[in-house]
Amino acid sequence: MSAGGAKTSSAAAGVKAGGLVVPLALAQFIASYAATNMNVAISAIATDLHTTVIGLQTTITLFTLTMASLMIPGSKLTDIWGRKFCFMLGLSVYGIGALLAAFARSLGLMIFGYSVLEGVGSALLIPPVYILITVAFDDVKSRAKYFGIVSGAAGLGAAAGPLLGGLITSTISWRASFILQVLVVAWIMGMARRITDQPSTDPRPAFDLQGAVLSAAGLFFIVLGILLTNSYGWLTSRKDFTIAGSVIISKGGVSPIWVFVAIGLIILAWFYLHISSRERQGKEPLLHRRLFRNHTANLGLGTQLSQWLVMQGSFFVISVYLQQIWKYSAIKTGLVLTPATVGLLLSSAIAGRLARKRKQRSLIIAGFVLTVLGMALILALVRETAGIAEFLPGLFLMGCGVGVMLTSSVNVVQSSFPDSDQGDISGLSRSVSNLGSSFGTALVGSVLVAARLPAGKPFAVALGVLVGFALAGLGAAIAIPRHRHTEGAVP
Repeated sequence: MSAGGAKTSSAAAGVKAGGLVVPLALAQFIASYAATNMNVAISAIATDLHTTVIGLQTTITLFTLTMASLMIPGSKLTDIWGRKFCFMLGLSVYGIGALLAAFARSLGLMIFGYSVLEGVGSALLIPPVYILITVAFDDVKSRAKYFGIVSGAAGLGAAAGPLLGGLITSTISWRASFILQVLVVAWIMGMARRITDQPSTDPRPAFDLQGAVLSAAGLFFIVLGILLTNSYGWLTSRKDFTIAGSVIISKGGVSPIWVFVAIGLIILAWFYLHISSRERQGKEPLLHRRLFRNHTANLGLGTQLSQWLVMQGSFFVISVYLQQIWKYSAIKTGLVLTPATVGLLLSSAIAGRLARKRKQRSLIIAGFVLTVLGMALILALVRETAGIAEFLPGLFLMGCGVGVMLTSSVNVVQSSFPDSDQGDISGLSRSVSNLGSSFGTALVGSVLVAARLPAGKPFAVALGVLVGFALAGLGAAIAIPRHRHTEGAVP
């Protein structure tokens, strides 16, 4: 082939890849945006809907619960209904939910539109994003490039949510934020019509309904327990825990969160026994047990959990610090966080080139090191009397670190399994990431409430706790095998 022909072929391949990756990245962006933009509009929405801040916080919590608990069943449906079909269906459900939320006149309709429909839509559309990229590109280095774009979109959506949400709410209305989501979803659906889904040669599996119910219920109770730490604390209950007016656990007793976590763990143990039984009977389970036996993938999932925990927790604690201690508005808070967003975008953009030169394991390690250094700089430089400049270097390093390791961890996990397992591992991977996000916000929230220290000091303690989890993630990254042990894995 001539040089001109090679260039033409390369350009055509780039256009084809862009037609697949761009709508997938935008879909991941809008789903991540939905998880964070509501935080800065709570007061405005509560006033318009004649409800309370607690009611809106419950709405946001239910969105997280719905998305996290249904991610695995939603992923399994990609093997049954097809990846593109689930992606388009998820976008449709999400768009309808956003439209209902935009015109909601009561808290009930807001919960149905935002918490239920947007949560269900996210659980349907997010797993196909990663599956479609994995099956479309055979080599890990190409996957790293496009995972970098999608992971960058996920981080950007989460980071830009408060800024865009605050800007739109302040200048137009909180309802305009939901209208924007509807318009973006419609745009994505228009682009996604050109996506070609490689047909599966395997017979369509039966849907494991009991397994779906058990996995969803188990994750629901665990995430609910984690989210309740802000109200009841981790060890002893800060207030009476009541059900239907009856005090179940008195103030000072064991925190009720452990009751919910224990229930969730018992249900997940039941779920594991259930899928074991189905495998012995030759039936298709919701998840195959072999997914839990891959050492490299398990360590990769551990790094994912730590990454999302540290990222969401850090953004939360810094945002609250800026608003409570420095009295910044939502827009100004979002602007301060911009260096992290810039760092994340830059590192995600070069993820493909980094993957061609470095092993995924090395990139995850480097990402955690950069993140820890960034957090250490913030702890060392930022004081109550400091200025914005003291935040900039630490936030930029954190963004660079997160962008590098998000992409590499996803690549390690997804590439550890053949195409036939991509539906299962994608759902499990997204569930772990959601657990990390929920745990990170709940963890720092409970630390801020529990740390009885002078102004500013609880925030330092919370960020210090997150440094500990980042170091734990670094340990998991170092433990990833140096050499290839599983199909497709390039540690």
